[in-house]
Order: sequence, then C-alpha cells, then structure tokens
Amino acid sequence: MGFLDIDNATKSYGSVEVLHKVDISVEEGEFLVLVGPSGCGKSTLLNMIAGLEDITSGQISIKGAPMNGVHPSKRNIAMVFQSYALYPNMTVGKNITFGLEMHGVPKTERDAAMAKVADMLQIGQLLDRKPGQLSGGQRQRVAMGRALVRDPDVFLFDEPLSNLDAKLRVDMRTEIKKLHQRLGTTIVYVTHDQIEAMTLSTRIAVMNGGYVQQLGTPKEIYDTPANLFVATFMGSPSMNLIDVAIRADGNAVYADTTDDQGRKVSLAFPAPGAALRSFDGKTVKLGIRPEALTDVDGADQRSSHVEQIENTVTVTEPAGSDTFVTTTIGGAECVGRMRSDADVAAGRAATFAINMEKAVAFDPQTEDRIA
Repeated sequence: MGFLDIDNATKSYGSVEVLHKVDISVEEGEFLVLVGPSGCGKSTLLNMIAGLEDITSGQISIKGAPMNGVHPSKRNIAMVFQSYALYPNMTVGKNITFGLEMHGVPKTERDAAMAKVADMLQIGQLLDRKPGQLSGGQRQRVAMGRALVRDPDVFLFDEPLSNLDAKLRVDMRTEIKKLHQRLGTTIVYVTHDQIEAMTLSTRIAVMNGGYVQQLGTPKEIYDTPANLFVATFMGSPSMNLIDVAIRADGNAVYADTTDDQGRKVSLAFPAPGAALRSFDGKTVKLGIRPEALTDVDGADQRSSHVEQIENTVTVTEPAGSDTFVTTTIGGAECVGRMRSDADVAAGRAATFAINMEKAVAFDPQTEDRIA
C-alpha cells in the first residue's frame, strides 16, 4: 500500500466512461506526473483525488484512509491551479494565509508560516501587493505559497505553468523541482508537456483515451515505451518509426529495410529474444530515437551494436548544441541528432550511425512493444 492509492478508479458521465480502471500507487515523497494529450482524463483523475469529482467506481485512499465521499476540505490536500485562482482584492500575504485563517489558525502561527514560505519562494517583497500588480511568474509563486503554507499530505498541480512564457516555464520548472528536493513532499502533477513530465517526475503515468498507457520512471518510459502511443508522445523530436522485415538467421536476427536509394539494408539486433524471433518473416515497426541516429563521431562509443548506413541528407536544422538532420530510411522520413559541427548539408550523402542497442520493435497489429 502506498501513501496515495488509486485502486481500479473509474469515472463515467452518464453511460460514457471517461476513465477506465486506473491503478496507481504513489509512495510518500514521490513526484508523479500525469501526462497526455488534451481530453485523455488526466485532469479528471486529479480532480477525483482532490474530491472535486466523484468516483464512479473503485477507491482512492490517502495514508490508508478511503477518500470516497470525503469533502475536499477534509482531505488535507493542497491544489495549485493553471489559473492561479488568487483573490484580486486581497494582498499577497492575505492570499497566502486566508485558508489558515478560515481554519482558525492563530495569527502568530499564520504570520510565521507566511514568512517561511515567502522566504522559500523569494516573494517577501511582494506581500503587501495585490495580484493585479504581479507578473505571471510572481502570481504562480503566490499560488504555490498558498499551497505550501498548509503543509498538506499531498500537493496537486493542474498544469500550473501553461500560462507562462517559454523562459519563465523553464525557470519555474526548476523552482518546483528544487522545492520537491528540499521538502520531500508528495506531488501529483498534471501536464500535457512531455518535457515537464520527464524533467520533474520520479515516475510518469502516460495517459490516453482514459487509460494509463504506461507507468514508470522517466528512463523506463523513454527507453522502453510500452506501445506506439508512448513511443511517439514522449520525446522531442519524436521517435522515428520504420517498417522493417524481421529475418532470423541462426542466432542472429536482422531488421531488413532500405536506404534512400531503395538498396537493401540489414540492421542486426543485439541479444534478440524469443518474442522478436517469433516475427521471423513478418513486418514490424522499428523505433529509433533521434539521438540513436547520428554521425559516426557522435555515436555512443560504449555501444557494441552500432550499424552504419550511407544516406542522403534532405534537411538540416542547426539547433545550437545539436544539428537535426532529416533523411529517408525504409521510405520513412527520419530525424537524426548530430553534433553541432557535424559535416552535413542538404543534398549531400552522409554516414549515419544507428545504435541498435537503443532500437525498439513494435507489433504493428497490437501496437505493443515486442519484448
């Protein structure tokens, strides 16, 4: 049993089930991110944890106590919303301590708690201002301060950074991570941004269509995606997918495909298992991350299974520390991540290094990863 347990939780609106038997156990101090496209059910699940939405079936427990039917005010959770939800007529200090005042906490304790979080979030100089006098980043800090001051069992964040500009999102992401490392609090965080999910979480639940597609650490989600949806949703640029024919030859198994000129290319799998061998003679989807499709000098020197292919470059995109290079393999456009000084140009041939230790195969029928 975890600190926060979601056990077979479903949610229906009339005859339409929008969340399907969600099972997640969150340990104390964990940072769980619920990530997925709009309409996948992540915010609905967060609202069920908060008590803002009823559970149709199943159970949600916090510290072993069932929360079904328990009023949000009795759950000892704190929520940070996308819209900040600050009282415009109150000062920052009053916004932070208002909840404590409503719960009858003495003023001396309220002031001490406010001073502590103001120092932690570096907003001490803002305590006498009104929300209308603050920037978006400052308002988000105040919203976080209002949650932190209560010392709850679980913090719930509902896309808190989506209203901020790109640079401020990165800055606030760092601040939230620092806070979690310092306080060791239990956090459930909703976002549609897979970069936020990867950088903030200790574990990620990737959701789509009301189902949890995969639950795991950022490394597990990225390196061994459970299915094609997870593979393509997580990672930027997205994982390259190539139709290949599986060919077993003795102990070896190859992915047979073609280069940009239609010439046959055979890519050997390292340590192929029985599941992959069972696809001998069949077509599968081969997934290759951009960083596993690179220039020879940029290839992982620790890998013992790097294949090389001569191909024509169609597009180059310099991106500071990297150069993204587009080419065609097996009739599919593929993006490689090369070094910034890689000698490549559109229209010229280049040697691509493919790290087959990082390649993943998917069943095209079920879309599940082939173990």
